[in-house]
Amino acid sequence: MNSFITSLTLFFVFFFSNILFGQIQNIKISSQFEPEEVSIAINPKNTKQIIAGANLSSSYYSHDGGFTWQRNAILCKEFNVYGDPILFWDTAQTAYFMHLSFPNPKITPGGSWVDRIVLNKSADFGITYPNCFAVGKNNKKVQDKHWACVDEKTNTIHVAWTQFDIYESSDPKDTSIIRYSNSKDGGVTWAEPKKISAFTGDCRDNDNTVEGAVPCMGPNGELYIAWAGPKGLVFQRSLDGGTTFLKEEKIITPIKNGWEYSVNEVSRANGLPFTACDISNGPNRGRIYVCWGDEKNGEKNKDVFIVYSDDKGETWSDPIIITYRPNHKEQFMPFMTIDQKTGYVYVLYYDRQNYTDNLTTDVYMAVSKNGGLKFDYYKINETSFKPVKSVFFGDYIGLSAVNNMVRPIWMQIGEDKKLSIYTAIINDSILQNYQNKTVNEMVIEKTFKFLPKIKVDFTTNTGGKLMAEISKPLDPSFKSVTIKSMQVKKGKNQLTIKTKKLGLPKGNYVLTLYLNGKNQYVWITED
Repeated sequence: MNSFITSLTLFFVFFFSNILFGQIQNIKISSQFEPEEVSIAINPKNTKQIIAGANLSSSYYSHDGGFTWQRNAILCKEFNVYGDPILFWDTAQTAYFMHLSFPNPKITPGGSWVDRIVLNKSADFGITYPNCFAVGKNNKKVQDKHWACVDEKTNTIHVAWTQFDIYESSDPKDTSIIRYSNSKDGGVTWAEPKKISAFTGDCRDNDNTVEGAVPCMGPNGELYIAWAGPKGLVFQRSLDGGTTFLKEEKIITPIKNGWEYSVNEVSRANGLPFTACDISNGPNRGRIYVCWGDEKNGEKNKDVFIVYSDDKGETWSDPIIITYRPNHKEQFMPFMTIDQKTGYVYVLYYDRQNYTDNLTTDVYMAVSKNGGLKFDYYKINETSFKPVKSVFFGDYIGLSAVNNMVRPIWMQIGEDKKLSIYTAIINDSILQNYQNKTVNEMVIEKTFKFLPKIKVDFTTNTGGKLMAEISKPLDPSFKSVTIKSMQVKKGKNQLTIKTKKLGLPKGNYVLTLYLNGKNQYVWITED
């Protein structure tokens, strides 16, 4: 085995485990009103109570751990409801639904489109949200893309968001900034918002706009926020609960080709970051994580990455790739959370690794139990789907984890071209049983020498239509070669590859075999 394969093998062993296949129970939450841009939150003090939300104004609640759901519409007469739902709980078991505004000027004089961030409160565990309060109005400037967190020691709500001088303006005089505020009384009143970004962006709502500010709390009341923009991935912090911040953001790492990207047949997609800090009593207490997606490995090979800091954001690890697959398929739109009981890191994302069409999509969850150095992977959707560009897909998905109970939420499109949103029933024991019961779909050797004719012997547990593809993992410019499909039977099979007929010069390649919505790969080496 040459150095090329040796280095990649060591890379995989250090960072990754095998992908685990199987079925995890999916629960359809709703298909009413084309739901998208979803958020979910488990009550930390009663995990049977879960709240969720979807654009524009749908709220959902479950009081049996996510097995059954009820829907209500969010109504806020003062400020109206205009999407971007974010759901969370405070330490007093109050449920919150945060969203954008579109006030009716007859009811709210001086109101304009998306001119503030609105917080709805529920005292009955997500059944109703009778009270709404607002923060951030600044004349007619647009206030957008908010996210919030709660300090478990003080019950203070912290929120950060993007302000546009004029939304989608191409005038260089118009800029975007990140603003921040907090509330110490459950969202009724708010501190005067402050600008926390020294580096501004444009107003186009794309790569050069500052966006994706997600706050999180440290173990001693520190406030950490990261976002994306023309400087790449940047970081801000406050060590005094939001009173003062760094004079200038710390630049963590570039984002290759920016945070906005194009995914085949998805109406809009992005790799905006999510920030979380481990405040558990585990070995990585205080570690800050930032997870995002970009095109470091090629425009058609999007991946999900993570970095971490153990010194309150002073220095950062090199980017760790979570989703490497040598067949160069897309993994996109990630969301990250931490179970603060265990310190486990969970990352949810869309994945196209199991098919050759660059369209059929699955939902995967990566789990790290050792501080982001190694991940296990679980395919959590029961049914793969194909997005349709004419159907708006939304900008984000969601995930909540409390005391080994995990509930993701995502959108997918059915055969009727309609959107639905789902969750899945997941806990640590389910994942462990899932892992124990998993057997390899295909058993093949791990390397083959490059020859004019390569005979690949493999064993399968099921029959079906096999697809095969040859790629170059370290050469994104190489266009993958698809080999004609063949029927295989349960048991031993053989695939013959004629490299000369395929026009392949001698070199290092990866052969990926696809069968029944799963894949396995094997190295082909020139030595």
